[in-house]
Order: sequence, then C-alpha cells, then structure tokens
Amino acid sequence: MKRLGTGIGWRPEIADAVERMPGIDWVETVAENVCPGHLPESLVRLRERGVTVIPHGVSLGLGGADRPDAGRLAALAERVEALGSPLVTEHIAFVRAGGPLTASPRLEAGHLLPVPRTRDALDVLCENVRIAQDALPVPLAVENIAALIAWPGEEMTEGQFLYELADRTGVRLLIDVANLHTNHVNRGEDPAKALAELPLEAIAYVHVAGGFERDGVWHDSHAHPVPEPVLDILTDLASRVSPPGVLLERDENFPEPAELERELGSIRVALEKGGAERGAAAAGPYAQGPVAGRPSAMGPTAERPCAEGPTAGAPSGRRAFAAGRRSEEASGEGAPADGAASTEASRGSAPAERTSREAARELENAREQERSHSEEASAEGAFGGGGSSTERLSTETSRRSAPAERTSREAAREVESARKGPSTTEASESSAPVEGTVQQAVRKPEAVCEPEGAGSAGSCAEPARQRLALAQAALLSALVAGTPVPEGFDRVRLGVQARALAGKRADVVAKVAPELPVILGSGYRRAFLAYGHGHPMTDGYRRDALDFAGYLLAEGRLEDARVRAELREWWLERSGPRPRSRRPGVRLARATRRVLLRR
Repeated sequence: MKRLGTGIGWRPEIADAVERMPGIDWVETVAENVCPGHLPESLVRLRERGVTVIPHGVSLGLGGADRPDAGRLAALAERVEALGSPLVTEHIAFVRAGGPLTASPRLEAGHLLPVPRTRDALDVLCENVRIAQDALPVPLAVENIAALIAWPGEEMTEGQFLYELADRTGVRLLIDVANLHTNHVNRGEDPAKALAELPLEAIAYVHVAGGFERDGVWHDSHAHPVPEPVLDILTDLASRVSPPGVLLERDENFPEPAELERELGSIRVALEKGGAERGAAAAGPYAQGPVAGRPSAMGPTAERPCAEGPTAGAPSGRRAFAAGRRSEEASGEGAPADGAASTEASRGSAPAERTSREAARELENAREQERSHSEEASAEGAFGGGGSSTERLSTETSRRSAPAERTSREAAREVESARKGPSTTEASESSAPVEGTVQQAVRKPEAVCEPEGAGSAGSCAEPARQRLALAQAALLSALVAGTPVPEGFDRVRLGVQARALAGKRADVVAKVAPELPVILGSGYRRAFLAYGHGHPMTDGYRRDALDFAGYLLAEGRLEDARVRAELREWWLERSGPRPRSRRPGVRLARATRRVLLRR
C-alpha cells in the first residue's frame, strides 16, 4: 500500500485554507459531492501539485441486504478515474431498507447505520464487497462506523467482524479511531481489544475526528475538536503498526485555519509517540516475540516480508490479500510501509497454533455443509430426478469437496484438542432467538455462502439476505416512520438515534437547498421536522427538498402570501424536467396564462 502521509478532508468551505496548509500530503473528498466532468478548481490545483485525492463514498450501502446498485458503482468508478485516485473508500453500513426483498416501501436513512455483527450480515457484506471490488478500477477500503445503537443477538466483536471481512475478501480497512471511541462510550466496547483483533496489515489509512457527549451519549459530529481519548487510541494504533496514512475529518462548524493546523500537529505528535513505543518494544526483551501487554503482531522483516505468501494454515482470504499486495508491488503501485506490522492477534503468534474458536468454526461449517447436502438430496428425492437420493448426495458431495477438505469428525477432534490448551471462547449460543423477533431475523444462516473458489465471486444464500432485509427494514421503519421498536433494542437509545436522523436530515436539506431556510426564515427547521415525522425519505436529499416544499404548498401550511409565492416559484423552477426559461417573452406568456386561469 502506497504511503499517504498526513491529510485532511477536503470540503468546499475550507478549500482555500487546505491549499495553503503546510505539510498536507493528501486529501479526501466526499465522492457524491464531486461531478467528474466539472471538478472543483481547488481539487484540480491540488492534483497538479501532486497531492493525492481519494474519493470517499457514503451512499453504496455495502452492509445493506440488497446487492450494490450498478449505477452507483459506475458513478463511483467514474469519480475514481476523474481524480486519478489510487484507492477508493466506503463504509460498513446500511443506508436504505425495504423494497422487493421485504415487499415494503423503500426507505432511505440519510445516514450510516450499523449492520448486525452476525454470520448472516457477514455473508451478505462479503458478497457485496466482492461485487464492488469487481466493479471498481482501484482497490477498495471500507470504514468501521460509529453507532448510537446496538443490535440484539450479535455473535462477534467489532475486531472479529472486521478480521473475518478482510480475511474472506482481501478488502482493505479504513480504521476510524474516533468511531472506536464512540462505540466505547455508547456500547461499552474496548478500543484496545478491537485494535488487538484487527488484521493490521490490511489497514489502508486512518480517520481522526471530533465529537461531543450529551446525556452519556457520544455524538460523532465531525464538527468539534479532536478530544484526547481519540488521540490516545491513535497512539495505541501507531504503537502496533505504522499506518500508511492518517486524515483529519471536519464536516461543519469549521474553525480558523490555524486551529485546523494545530489539530494536525496533535495528530503528528500522537503518531510519533506511538512510533516511539513501537520502536522501544521492538528493541526490548520482546523483540522476538509479542509486544508487552499485546497480542503477537509480526511485522514485515527481511526474514518475513508482508507479501511473501501465506503461512501454514493461513485461510484463503489471507492468501488473496497477500496475492493482491504482490500484484500491486509488481505493477509499481508502491511497496509496503517500513515497519508496518501484520497481526495474528486473535489466532496466536505460532503459525501452526489454532484456537478453539477457529476449530469450532470449521466444525460448524463442515456440519452446515453436510446438512445442506442432505437437504438438497432430500429435495431432489421428493421432486424427482435420476438415481437415488443417496447416490446423488454422494456425487454432489464429492464434486463440491476438495481433496484436502476436513470432515466434521476431523474438525471435532481439533476442537477437543484445542480446548485442552489455551482457548478463546465465542459468545454462548445457549439462548435461542425468540420466534418473530429481530434476533430470529438475524440468526445464523442455515445455508452459508459458497467458499471462495467454488464460484467466481461466491454466491450468498438468498435466505440470509431476506432475513437481514426484514431486520433492517424493521429497524429503519422504527427510526424514520414511527413504527414500533423491534424487540431487543434499547427504546431510549433508539429515540436518540431517531432524533439525530431527523436533525441531520433537516441540516442536509438546508445545505442542498439553501434557499429554503431563507424563504421560510426561522420557521424552516420546525416546519421540516414536523414534515419529516410523517414523511420518511424515499430518495435522495434533493428529492426530499422538493417533496417538502410541495407538501407545504399542497397542505396550505403557509399563511404569509409573500412566502407562499416565493416557495411556489422555487418549487416550479426545480420540479420540472429542466429549469424554467428566464426569457422575457416566456415569462410574459406564463404570467398571462396564470391570469387567464384565475378568470
């Protein structure tokens, strides 16, 4: 991975300041806010100076139940090409729900919402990521998000979930340390544990941002200074690995340029502190083993380079990631960063060592595969077909199974062996999900994705998508449409999330249609929140602005005739297939028509 250095999020409001800032190696821009044919002049000048520009997508919804939209993928690829970017990033989140999978109206969140850390969600996410990787011209990195709410019945920690994702797809990770802090405050999750479980060699770069706490809830606002706890997490990360790049995010409430430069300086100090700790650990008594107090993280050395190939027992996703790294180095895209560390944090430092969790997973996968084969054979026997069901099962099993594949009996022996030594146990599955609840909707799939190599991209079982779709639609409907809260969720916290979504929706509509707050004055926000309570967003923010204005006009909510006339003119100007003509003759014809219609 090419070293990026220190960067800042490019926004139109601070474009001039970013151009003048010293020590800016790269910038990141929101992909959906850039038009490929009309790049902002500031970005063009930065590119001409050799500053790397990376598009950061927010609307794909890779964590959603639907497969990524081909049009959105094509638009993202077009922006990558226009900016000449070496990398493109998105989020591990869902942003919409409903539609054909649930036979319900499509709903838009207008915000990044967390996916449940379950096998169903992981299977769907992995397939969606592979689809995106195939459609994009450069490597993809995905970001961990901040969450106000927690899904019931989760089966993995954040670190385990990200490890599995990178392991199975070879996707890179964009680690937001501010989001780790947010999840620490809101969900009680340990940032150090998450870092210890991450595949550090998969990190593309790091986000740093500020927020604020209110009533015990941390809001990842990107509108406040970076707090010390976030810088401490960055130091912890830098003590484990040298990140290829670190970027400061700021989306609103922009301070003076000098304040942004001071924040960048604080980020550099945190990185230097972490680098010094890493160097001291490497030179100390643990130089040949785990860093004191941390799981083993064996970085690239002369004896063990990053892209040398998989170690014994390395899974297929890891091999794919290493192969990708070798391919990039061969094509001249950049060598691995000096001192970058790769981790086997959740698996132990010895290559041949296996934890009981891994062995249990293999046992579970083997049993699920056998059960799947048995079910297929039974179905074929019931609906006809040549040969007995036993013969077809035997043929199908031998066709699908590789010669070196483990049987459930071998995996069971491995479980027993691993349990006799040190082990890391997974969350207990003794409590079965209640019928009809969200826990049931996100339960483990009865049929899992085909293993890598079985097909070109690995086709995920449709039942998993449907279960995930139902769960996400129920949650989003409760947040934006006022339907009952799904069982297992914290009702108070869901209320906080619903109010946050409504507030952000009003703020973004005000940005994409700045004339509305001017026309409506101080009553804009109150009027929009009242509208939004009963009218969920079903498309983008521009459509939402038009629908809001049309609602006010149709319902006769505006008593002031001047305000009503201005809003009507604004709506007519934007609701048609093209802007209304400003030519005097056309305007006179429109005015004459209105007069005649009144008569």
